[in-house]
Formats: sequence, structure tokens, C-alpha cells
Amino acid sequence: MRFAVRMDVDLPRDLDPAVVQDTLAREKAYSQQLQRNGEWVHIWRIVGAYSNLSVFEVESNDRLHEILWNLPLFPYMTIEVTPLAVHPSDIHPPQ
Repeated sequence: MRFAVRMDVDLPRDLDPAVVQDTLAREKAYSQQLQRNGEWVHIWRIVGAYSNLSVFEVESNDRLHEILWNLPLFPYMTIEVTPLAVHPSDIHPPQ
């Protein structure tokens, strides 16, 4: 199952800088492991915002839910999930 996921991050201004650094390091390690495993297929930064647009390829809705809830930045995110399907006019459909 393929999903587009927009993640908007809003860290509290008064969050301890050490907590911020630790959370960002854990987020990077977690997201890169998911990319290496093939579940986090693409990640793009949204210009001018602390946001990204990502594509996930996962076995189920439950698996995507698990991934998102385990993001270290999850408590500070607004997330929008859009299920995707191959478009019949796509000349390079995903395999």
C-alpha cells in the first residue's frame, strides 16, 4: 500500500535545546532506517516550512500508523495521510 504523508513540525519554543537535539538525532536515525528498509520510499522538504512530503510503501494501514506514531517528532507534528493508487496515464508506474 502506498501513501503520501505530509508532516508539519511545530516544536515548542521553550523546549530544552538538549531535548531538541536528542529528538532530532533519533528522528533522523529512525527515518533513515525506514528508508533503508524500503518502507519510506521518498522524502522531500517543503520549501519555506518545517515540513516534508513523504511517500511510504507499507503492508497495511496499521503498519503506517505504527511507523508514524513511533516518529520521535510525532508529538510535535500535524500529519495528513493520503492513500495513493497508480494512475492509468502514468508511463512509468511504480513496480
